[in-house]
Amino acid sequence: MPSIQHEDRTVSFKIVYCGTPLCGKTTNIQQIHAKLDPRGRSDLVSLSTAQDRTLFFDFLSVEADAIPGYKTTFHLYTVPGQVTYNATLQLVLRQADAVVFVIDSQMDRQRDNLQAFQSLEANLRLNDSSIERLPVVLQYNKRDLPNAAPVEYLEYLFNNRPVPLLSFEADARGGRNVLATLNAVSQAVLHQFRLAHAPVSPSPASRATVSMPAGMTAPALAAA
Repeated sequence: MPSIQHEDRTVSFKIVYCGTPLCGKTTNIQQIHAKLDPRGRSDLVSLSTAQDRTLFFDFLSVEADAIPGYKTTFHLYTVPGQVTYNATLQLVLRQADAVVFVIDSQMDRQRDNLQAFQSLEANLRLNDSSIERLPVVLQYNKRDLPNAAPVEYLEYLFNNRPVPLLSFEADARGGRNVLATLNAVSQAVLHQFRLAHAPVSPSPASRATVSMPAGMTAPALAAA
């Protein structure tokens, strides 16, 4: 839920980067921090373990002139991917305005990716939200690695739904499509905000399904 301060003429949005451990969430935030003009963003707050895994969250405030007459701020968070920090994930997702789900493209990480995606869906439900109600952007990270799964396979696993989510191929370490992902999710948040404050009748979204690529099967997951 956006935070609107009419006295200060400010509106703030919360965007959360989720995903399995070491998928590239923190790298995304670090790249955004490095690429943006220092005058338009805050310092980066990061808490990490000795193994450089996100322990609690990374936080970055990005300013933009997106809504006439108001100062617009996007608060970017990442959350730990380890299941032991599930309570932290639920807490950080509370009142989130959008989610970027970062997927590790390596073939042997797909079961972990699916479990993280199921955890995201479950925690959104606990916060009275859902992927259908919240802007969600998929980022297929680590496309530069030789064992990256085909994009068509990833689309089948994570984006096989009546109304597909926006998705981007990325190499967060090299900076590829990091800002494109941020721009897409920011625009989606602003679009939803404008619809809520000035309702219109959007055109019905086209329905689409994704076929499983030949010779590939979805990773098996234990029943919840």
